Amino acid sequence: MENQNVYLKPLTLKSILKFAVPTIAMSVFMSFYSMVDGLFVSNLIGTNALSAINLTAPVIQLVTAISTMLATGGSAVIMKKMGEQKTEEAKEDFTFLILVNVLVGLVMCGLGYPVMYCVFEEMNLSADVAGYCVEYLSRYLMFTVPILLMNNFTLYMIAGGKASLSFLCSVAGGVLNVVLDYVLIAVYDMGISGAAIATGLGYSVTTVVGMFVFSGKKSLLHFKKPVFRFTVLVNAAVNGCSEMATALVTGIITMMFNWTMLHYVGENGIAAVTIIMYVLMFASSLYTGYSYGVSPMISFYHGGENYEKLRKLIAVSLRVIGVISILMAAASFLLTKQLVSVFANPGNPVYDLAVTGNRICTIALFFIGFNIFASGMFTALSNGIVSAVLAFSRSFVFMLVMMLVLPAVFGVNGIWLATPAAEFMALVFSAAMFQKYKKRYGYGKSIG
Repeated sequence: MENQNVYLKPLTLKSILKFAVPTIAMSVFMSFYSMVDGLFVSNLIGTNALSAINLTAPVIQLVTAISTMLATGGSAVIMKKMGEQKTEEAKEDFTFLILVNVLVGLVMCGLGYPVMYCVFEEMNLSADVAGYCVEYLSRYLMFTVPILLMNNFTLYMIAGGKASLSFLCSVAGGVLNVVLDYVLIAVYDMGISGAAIATGLGYSVTTVVGMFVFSGKKSLLHFKKPVFRFTVLVNAAVNGCSEMATALVTGIITMMFNWTMLHYVGENGIAAVTIIMYVLMFASSLYTGYSYGVSPMISFYHGGENYEKLRKLIAVSLRVIGVISILMAAASFLLTKQLVSVFANPGNPVYDLAVTGNRICTIALFFIGFNIFASGMFTALSNGIVSAVLAFSRSFVFMLVMMLVLPAVFGVNGIWLATPAAEFMALVFSAAMFQKYKKRYGYGKSIG
């Protein structure tokens, strides 16, 4: 069990970052998938096509939600068993959960096409935008199974001590996505279909590598004859439901932003929202990447009842996230114009809207990291209920309240203020839950 020794070594900032840095970089590259599509689409096709990508986001988030639930929840369950020295049982469960992903992906792909046409017909879109939506999503759905497996293999590579390989797969996928976006859109004139295919093939890199990696016996986790344990599937779903809720309500909130912007500004508002989403998504990917990196460690120490290492890991993590938060907020504020100009030219009404919006939304970067880590920590501790409540409150309840109240008071600026206000409310709630459960899990006396 050579790979497992990495969990038994002394816990230092260097050893934590050895897990976290590859996953941070991996998460950043994964966020590039959507950003690169938006970049090429906005510059080579037009704003209607960019709006279509935004409008298809809720459907795509459904695929992401299911895969994220099974991946994060399953990883927590399996690594807890590894910490309890139930290694063979963990491998059986791992194989079983991968097969569940394949089945779920096939079902979602089959149902996606008829549902897609019904959804877009009900939205009363112009023929041009509706055509772009159908064209993009119909190509994207072909990659449902690889996308589900990609999210799972990414986390299981990390959990199995292969974080660097996971990172390399993400880099390769990101580079392939960029190259194919240019080739399929600019060279072969495939339009928005090319963007969807480029994204799907970029995702598939990790899936192909993962199939080879986990087929070998040398890996800490590898395929073996699966055993159907219904409780394992339930535990994985419960533990990962917070991450699923986050992905699902992201789609719902996206629709709310679109509707509100249409009411106050018009179509330029949708394009501005899309640009701000890319900036926030990039920043959030840093926090998500860190949480992914340390989650297997939290699960392992929790399963092995190593409270000293668990306390130290969480204390160091909170400090690391604090540093990242300050740096990201400063960078986002100072580089606002440069970031927005990548998607919209100065002088365009969208540019001015997005610059103002990004500067206001930057406030949220002080809070987002702690909220993402809190939810991920409770998932890793196999407390999916608390994690789900935190994620749902942050992503939906608080955002819904702020989106209903602030725009009515402050107009367009109220739309931008909704995100930092909701994140601050979520931070207060996360801190309360952190304190409430500190004795049960033995991770510390205080947040600091």
